[in-house]
Amino acid sequence: MMDKKVRVRFAPSPTGGLHLGGVRTVLFNYLFAKHHGGDFIVRIEDTDQTRFVAGAEAYIFECLAWCGLTPDESPLHGGPHAPYRQSERKAMYSQYAMQLVQNGQAYYAFDTPEELDAKRKEFPNFQYNYQHRTGLRNSLMLSEAETQLLLQNGTPWVIRIKMPDNEDIRFTDMIRGDVHFNSSQSDDKVLLKADGMPTYHLAVVVDDYLMQITHAFRGEEWLPSAPVHVLLWQYLFGLQHMPQWAHLPLILKPDGNGKLSKRDGDRLGFPVFAMNWTDPRTNDFAQGFRERGFLPEAFVNMLAMLGWNDGTGQEIFSLPELIERFSMDRVHKGGAKFDFEKAKWFNQEWIKNTPVQHYSAQVKLLFEQAGILITNDTQFETVLHLVKERCIVLNDFVQQAAFFFATPQNIDIAAIKPKWDEKKNQFFLELIRAFELTTLWQHDELEKELKEMAAAHQLKPGELMLPLRIMLVGGKFGPGVFDIAGIIGREATISRITHTLQLLQA
Repeated sequence: MMDKKVRVRFAPSPTGGLHLGGVRTVLFNYLFAKHHGGDFIVRIEDTDQTRFVAGAEAYIFECLAWCGLTPDESPLHGGPHAPYRQSERKAMYSQYAMQLVQNGQAYYAFDTPEELDAKRKEFPNFQYNYQHRTGLRNSLMLSEAETQLLLQNGTPWVIRIKMPDNEDIRFTDMIRGDVHFNSSQSDDKVLLKADGMPTYHLAVVVDDYLMQITHAFRGEEWLPSAPVHVLLWQYLFGLQHMPQWAHLPLILKPDGNGKLSKRDGDRLGFPVFAMNWTDPRTNDFAQGFRERGFLPEAFVNMLAMLGWNDGTGQEIFSLPELIERFSMDRVHKGGAKFDFEKAKWFNQEWIKNTPVQHYSAQVKLLFEQAGILITNDTQFETVLHLVKERCIVLNDFVQQAAFFFATPQNIDIAAIKPKWDEKKNQFFLELIRAFELTTLWQHDELEKELKEMAAAHQLKPGELMLPLRIMLVGGKFGPGVFDIAGIIGREATISRITHTLQLLQA
């Protein structure tokens, strides 16, 4: 166990749909916290109001609820460190920025966008840093009186961190071990804007300190920002209070070349978001794993195995099992290739091994969307159990089982015709009469009836099963043919055989 209670956080920006990489970050945070008996916090980082998207925050919480990853503290769930939206914490950030300015660790910058653009044209790889800050309009170059006059006159400003020149900055990453940077490689990041709104760099450090975060897990794309954050911790609160960091490996495109993006999903035909998302600004639509027919347990299980394993070779894990087994020392350093076929395998395994009652309501809704009304829930669950081994995603149940509840619209006559003859036609005409007289309408009785009649007609039962299946189902698929007949009943069975015989004669 840790020396103090583990507290981790997921801090998304409400700017759009939740990429599966984001959900994996949530998952690793959640598993680590619960493994150590700690707290999982969700904090909304909405300081950049220009990128704010209406509905994105609600979408994030709906995704987490679907995955079963419930926060202990959040804007939705409350908690002792409220508020949990950075825009609502705005008033508390400026004092920390001012403290840095007073200590000579940050400064006011008054440069206009036009002045900065001119510098970028003058210097191709321009960075606002120790090399260039002396030639710009900031409080390091201006006198105290000039700086105060600009502030009093309402001249637009930002506060930037003053990155030291040629200083070694180190920290220990839980995945990567000792990581170090030269401070000269980092620019003087903006910490606070004139409207009092902090940037991510200042807000994340202040909030992690005030919310007593012990461990911070984020994607490896944040590594270049680490030197700025280490210095802010050192300057403001002391490095002894800094959380332990872990920079998670990327989820890569299927070919391993670069980070997986929504465009890859669109191009290759698979979702990369947890749930359907339509951007209200552009109407750009992205399909989600939920709507594609994935069980949340399978989605979470699949994500856990993207960059982690427990060393045993086991692949199927429930959430409680993941909590029990999870450790950061088993997280890989390298990126994990996303494999949609493997994702579907996880889902198929979960469908096969989960009681149908767990997902029957969701599948029932899919049938209703296909225009098939389900009136008998007990019979419906019996059918789902019969066909579930043939289903990869929940949407497959409609194709695999619709014929139980609605007469097939199309019959694959072409699959029957090559071996069809008058002898078989006579057999099925007599089978109809036999089925009309059968007293016990159940699997064993129907099978016995067909086999006895086949023997009498000198036909092999095997060559009659395919035509019968196609008559009842419409094609060459489905569970046991007598299971089908037993469930759809005498009237539907006879009606479907009769209809197909008419088609064959026509």
